[in-house]
Amino acid sequence: MIALVDYGAGNLTSVKKAFAAIGAALFVPETPADLDRAAAVVVPGVGHFGATRALEGDWTSRILARLGEGRPLLGICLGMQWLFEGSAEADAAGLGLLAGACTRLDPRRAGAAAAPGSLKVPHVGWNALELRRETPLVDGVPTGTQVYFTHSYAAPLTGDTVAVTEHGEPFASIVQRGQVAGVQFHPEKSGEAGLRILRNFVELAG
Repeated sequence: MIALVDYGAGNLTSVKKAFAAIGAALFVPETPADLDRAAAVVVPGVGHFGATRALEGDWTSRILARLGEGRPLLGICLGMQWLFEGSAEADAAGLGLLAGACTRLDPRRAGAAAAPGSLKVPHVGWNALELRRETPLVDGVPTGTQVYFTHSYAAPLTGDTVAVTEHGEPFASIVQRGQVAGVQFHPEKSGEAGLRILRNFVELAG
């Protein structure tokens, strides 16, 4: 069973439907202790980074405990940003499993190819993944694949970056370090490519 953590940061309905579409067994834990029966943990989320404060304490402890037992963790959108040390959006600590902090996208950093004013923040819509390295999470997902984004803050490029997307500036759109993975886009809104990534994550859970 895969645990989908509900901490009040967005509607989980579309994520539930996506996992149902690939035949994955999913449950929403009511208490942190419920994570003890999870084969894997998914932390979704949209909105302000400050919402992740709801995960402090017992939720974080239980998630880290599952990781320590070899169970995979996937962060989606805001959930991916939470995997890092923090964000310029709020004075709240991230999980700190990945180095660096998230910053606001700045369309003024756009290259010469972008027309003035053509890039907006938040970054909403379809954009391409440029794969930087192969990991199990992107098995069968070719570079150039289009996925759906909606966000204003993004993660830095580090050694954990799997895929990069550009919106005025390059940012990490997929990250993975061992059993810890994150996607900045919404796989549940990204068609077959998004479902493929979710299938790959489910396979990590065994």
